[in-house]
Formats: sequence, structure tokens, C-alpha cells
Amino acid sequence: MRSLFNNQLNMFWAAFVPCDTQYKDAVRQTLEQIDVVHRMCQKYPDVFKFAASSQDIMDAFEQNKTASLIGVEGGHSIDSSLGTLRTMYHLGVRYLTLTHSCTTPWVDNWLVDTGSEPEVHGGLSEFGKQVVREMNRIGMLIDLSHVSEKVMNQVLDISEAPIIFSHSSAYSICNHKRNVPDDVLLRVREKQGIVMINFYNDYVTCQDAANISDVADHFDHIKKVADASIIGFGGDYDGVPRVPDGLEDVSKYPDLVAELLRRKWTEDEIRDALGRNLLRVFREVEAVRDRMNAIKPDDKPIPLKEVQNPCRTDYGYQVKSSSASIQVFCPLLIFTLLNKLL
Repeated sequence: MRSLFNNQLNMFWAAFVPCDTQYKDAVRQTLEQIDVVHRMCQKYPDVFKFAASSQDIMDAFEQNKTASLIGVEGGHSIDSSLGTLRTMYHLGVRYLTLTHSCTTPWVDNWLVDTGSEPEVHGGLSEFGKQVVREMNRIGMLIDLSHVSEKVMNQVLDISEAPIIFSHSSAYSICNHKRNVPDDVLLRVREKQGIVMINFYNDYVTCQDAANISDVADHFDHIKKVADASIIGFGGDYDGVPRVPDGLEDVSKYPDLVAELLRRKWTEDEIRDALGRNLLRVFREVEAVRDRMNAIKPDDKPIPLKEVQNPCRTDYGYQVKSSSASIQVFCPLLIFTLLNKLL
């Protein structure tokens, strides 16, 4: 859950499924997560209002309800399919984290920068660039948390819309590769995007322990290097094992606000960080979508050779002849057939 706070709570619910679902049932698992958010909003209509636009957020605010938005956390959830991306948008998904802690067939993840995983695509593959452009066209926010630094810069070069880091902090304060370096912070400012600060202790202090003051240091640093206009509250209260003392849940946000006020942040700067910065980004992403409405959907699929695996067919790809078409079976099916023959 990504949390935004502006007198009342507005939340991105992260439809996250683990990386080991990649090449298997990631799409089904993600659709079930999306279904949960819709059902929750339907079950508690006095509390939650499903939101799929910047105007929906404002409507929820006027109705004194919690605006509930959906983000999909990990590009593996679209199974390298632009059609699946568009379908998830139709279901209300409004941001996609390009990758989680696993490289997909089209984008490298942050672990590449640690040296623990090899670089596969040089950042974004050609299909990865298609994904970025199609997200611009349909009006989906591009989330760069979890990507490699090379991907950060490539997307900032390509995207016509502002980008977001939904849950990342400042690398100069905590030298963790999940955080954002200063040169990228400056580029986010130029692109008029947003960095929503993560509260996970490992990204706040690079240690097991952290407190409110440590989190405020990230706010101060990003404000100093770039500007208060690119800062938001990222939270990451969706399963991280450690959060700072005094920030155990979103009810403690006022204590962080008090710390920022103590550090001479203005009320306008804080209101911006609590929600107005994200609303600005959201509106500009929608404006880019509207300017691109004459462009047709991208129907070019990822090259088959880049996604072939034992459980994927070649349906939808043109082949030279029937003899050139390779029939692919899942191992379980092969095992079953062999058992029947024997």
C-alpha cells in the first residue's frame, strides 16, 4: 500500500505478486489482487472510493472518503504484453512499477547495480521502450522504483510525461541502490516528476533501526538538491519488516509533519508533499494522454525469441510455414502424456 495524506488518506493499493510468478501465473495472480481492491471498495462504500483519475481523488476528498487507487508493482505482471498492460489500465490500474527485484524480458532491475545480477538488456530493451511510450499514450504513471540507474535515465530520456518513484529515498543519505542518486533527482525535477520517500529502515539509514528524524533527513536532502515540489510520502507499509520508530503506520504521519515544520518547512511545501505534488504529476500524465489520443495502440509484440519458455506458445506470431511452427508443451503435460503411453 502506498499512502498519501492530505487531511484525509488517499492510497495507492499495490497489486504485487512475487517474482517467482514470472513466466507462470503472474497475470492471473495480479488480476486477483486488482479484484480484491474493487471488492473492498464495494464492500465499504462509506469509507473507500475507487479512484482512477485525478478528479476522482478530489471527489473522494469532497465526500470525506479514502480515495483508493491501484498500482501494479512489477513489470512481470503484464507478461511482456502491451494488450495486458492496456487491459489492466481499463481495470483501473494507474501506475506500473517497470520491474520489481527481478529482471523481466525487457527491463533490468536494481540488483544489476549491486553486481549481484548480470545486466541483460543494457537497461531497457526495444520492447521496454515500447512499454514506456504506450504507458504515455494510455495515461499510466511510470514508476521507476526497483529499476537500475541506467533504466532511470533511459526512461527520463524517452517519456513525454512526468515519472514517479513510488517508494524510494535519497541515495546520498543512505547508499542503497534502491534509492535515487542526486543526478537523477535533478532530472526528476526537470521532468516535473515526484520521488515518494520510502520509510523502510534499510533504505532510510541502511541499518535495521531508524526514527522520524532520519526520514526527515531524506526530505531535507531532496528539497536541497532538487526542490520540495518533487517530494511525496511513499510509506511502503505493505509488508516491509522494519519501519522507523514513531512511523509504525499512517496514523503517525502528523508526527513527521511536525518534524518538518520544526525544520522550517512551510505549510505550502508540506501540503504539496502530502498530496498536491502527486496530483500535479497525475494531471500532467492525463494531459499527455489527451494530447496523444490520435495515436493508435501499439500492436507490435515482443520478439518471440525473447520470451520463449517451456510454458509459452507461439500463438499470435507469424511463422513462415506450419513446419516452422514449434509446438511448445509445459513439462507437466509432457509428463502426463508419457505416463499414459507407458
